[in-house]
Parts: sequence; C-alpha cells; structure tokens
Amino acid sequence: MTGKVREFLAEHRDAMVAELADWVRVPSVDGVPEHSIDLRRSANWLAAALRHTGFPTVEVWDTEGGPAVYGEWCAEPGAPTVLIYSHHDVRAAKDEEWDETAPFEPKERDGYLYGRGASDAKGQVLAHVWGLRAHLAAGGRRHPAVNVKLLVEGEEETGSAHLRQLLDENRERLRADLIIFSDTLMWRADHPAVCLSMRGTMLAQLEVLGPLQDVHSGAVSGPAPNPIFELSRLLAQLHDEKGRVTVPGFYDDVVEPSPRFRDELAALPYTDADWLERSKTRSVGGEAGYTVLERLWTRPAIEVTSVIGGDPIGPSRAAVPSVATADLSIRYVRDQTGAGIAEQLRHWVADTISDRFEYRLTVPADDAQDPYRTPDDLPAVAVLAEAMREGFGRPAGRMGNAGGGPAVWLSHSVGAPVVFFGTGLPEDRWHDSNERVSIDVLLAGAATLAAFWDRLPSA
Repeated sequence: MTGKVREFLAEHRDAMVAELADWVRVPSVDGVPEHSIDLRRSANWLAAALRHTGFPTVEVWDTEGGPAVYGEWCAEPGAPTVLIYSHHDVRAAKDEEWDETAPFEPKERDGYLYGRGASDAKGQVLAHVWGLRAHLAAGGRRHPAVNVKLLVEGEEETGSAHLRQLLDENRERLRADLIIFSDTLMWRADHPAVCLSMRGTMLAQLEVLGPLQDVHSGAVSGPAPNPIFELSRLLAQLHDEKGRVTVPGFYDDVVEPSPRFRDELAALPYTDADWLERSKTRSVGGEAGYTVLERLWTRPAIEVTSVIGGDPIGPSRAAVPSVATADLSIRYVRDQTGAGIAEQLRHWVADTISDRFEYRLTVPADDAQDPYRTPDDLPAVAVLAEAMREGFGRPAGRMGNAGGGPAVWLSHSVGAPVVFFGTGLPEDRWHDSNERVSIDVLLAGAATLAAFWDRLPSA
C-alpha cells in the first residue's frame, strides 16, 4: 500500500502545493476586525475542499469570533472514530518585514512554500486532506477505513476564546475514540518523532503605575517613581543565575521526566549549532541541569513577550511615564495548574514590588490551557510510530511539544485520548516573517496519515 500512496502523492504533488497556495492567499487573520470576512472565506474554502474530498457532512459553525469548520465521514460501522483538530486562522503579518514574498502571496522556492499559514496550520490541515485522498485512492476505497470527524477552529491564534462553548454545544456530535491534534512541530525533517506531550499555556499582564500622569522629566527627574525602572527590576528578578523561575512554589508540583523519556530525548539528533541555526535564537540559556530538549518539553518556563513604557512610537516627550506594561507567557507542565501558578504569581508581585508604586496584575487563569500527556500504553502511539516510519522512510523517535493548546479541553469534552501529529518544523518561522513549509515534509506527513488510517482498525 505504501508504494501506491507514494505514487498518488507524487503524481498530485503540484496540485497539493497549488491548493495550499490558494488557501494561503486568504488572509484569515484572527483578532483583526477588518479580516473577519476573510476568516469566513477561509472557512468556506476548507468546507469546499472537504466536500471535494468526499466528506458527506460538512458544516461551518459560527461563533462570536472566527467560524469553525466541521466535517464528518462515518461510514464504517464498528471501526474506530477519530476526531482531527486543527485551526485555519493565522497570525497578523507586516508586509515590510517579509523579503521572500508578501505574506499572502505564496511562492514556491527551493522546496518550500512561503506564506502566512503555510505551516501554521493550513499546511497541517491539507496534509490530512491529502492523506485521506491518498488512503482512498491507494486502497480503491469509497470511504475511509475508519470513521473520521474533523474540527478546524478559527480562533486558535488568539486563545480559542469560544472553543469550549463550541465543544459543549456539540459534545455528542464530536464523540470519538481518539483525537489527532494537528498543530504541532516535528523535531527534524530527516528524523521524525512521535510527539507525546504538550505544555500548558497561560498569559499574564503586569502594569506598574508610577506618577498619576506622564510628567516632564525636567520637572520631576530624580525623586519621581519611574515605572519602567521598577518593572525592569521586577522582570530581572524573575529568574535566578541558574535560569530558574524565582516565584515561590513554582516548581513544587513539577514532575521530573522519567529516565526512559530522558533517554528517548537524548536519542534525538541534537547539537547547539544545529539548534541555533534552525531556531534563530542566537544563544542557549534556560534552567541549569537539563538539556535543551528537556527544557523545551518537560520543564516550565516564563517568558516576557512585550514591554511597553514611555513613548514607543514617535518622538519622545521627555516625560517620566505614568505606566509601564509587560506581557508574560507562562508555559507549564504536568501536575502544575493555571490557577496555582496564578496565585503564586500574585503573591510574588505583591511581595517584590516597591511600596512607591501601585500595580495591576491580570492573570486570566480560567482561560489557561492545561498541559497534556498521551497515555504511554495507548495503542495508537505504536500505530502512529509505524505509520511515520512508512511515511518518512525511517524509524520515529519520541519528543514533546514546547507550545500549548486545547488538548485537555478536547480530551475532556470528547471523552477520548489525544495523539499529536504535525508537519511543522522549528525552522518554519511560525508567527514570524517569511513563514514557510517544507513540501517534502507535507508529502511525508500525508503518506504517514494514509498509512495510519490503514493500520488503525487492527490496533
């Protein structure tokens, strides 16, 4: 079957790239009002592609934000039912920062397709579409060997604000035996790995308040409480000299990676030089005592993603600002909870900030997306590993995912375990300029999924 799948995908390679490019041209930017119509166009584009593939049931589900696409193809009584999850919304992009092509004018070059959403996550969705088409064509089937449901939301890039409501309202329709979460990275194109975990994610914002209003520095410079200084002092104390977060209690519930998983991570090909080249991170830091891969996939972290104070745009007014603001991105791991971390952070700020300042700390713990780990004994893991071996032509290792997502929400609502499979790579430049996807990886991903559908019924 693998040979027929590869022949089908090779024959349709140009059609797959053209189809993805057509979808990427739709600027489905989430969180920007002027692009709300584009989110609907994107959803309608995917709905048409699913109908063309053969899905007998395809619907666009409205939310107060971006619309989601639901597809259902359940024609094999007694076979497993699988729900595929991903998203079609994309991050905003600035034309002036892209030099390979404009963000929504996709171009194929040197084995890559460049464009916003090419990898995150329209390419991952199209890998599923073409994996199903290859599965049907290679097996001479009229419908898949398993029952397939697909949910592609339109608000992931802004935190999936209405996803839980969507899941609750459609709980029975979404019931499945297994969930495939397709918004993840692989380690390397030449070394596939089965992803077994995802860190949790939560956002926080800290505003430090100084003068009651912006005040001319010539009049008050010296005695005035400058919130930028105080915010900088707080952020500098957030980590110690060993790279550990200093918030009391932050590590109390953190579970150490098992010796087996540490060995599996150590088996992945890694060098600092390769990591720095692909990630564009300039240098290696983080928590002492753990490898880079362990820090990425098994340890919690707090990052500062933005700092604003004074006059960031336009000429300076030479004023001591009244407020300075920092946005924090918190990644946490198994047995930690968003509510627990939020309380720890509140205590830390209250105990650390100078009494010369007031502050506002916003930690929306109710919107946190908790970490998830795939059960070690889940048969689908072994099936996926073997399918990846077929699709990529080499054995698959084991890895985790450094980002976060609604895996726990999906698992609880649908009542099924989650496995992760994505076709992104660290060098695909998600959320950055010149985002791209490897066409060879897309083809291998589609071949993997075709093999997965063939193998899963007998697992």
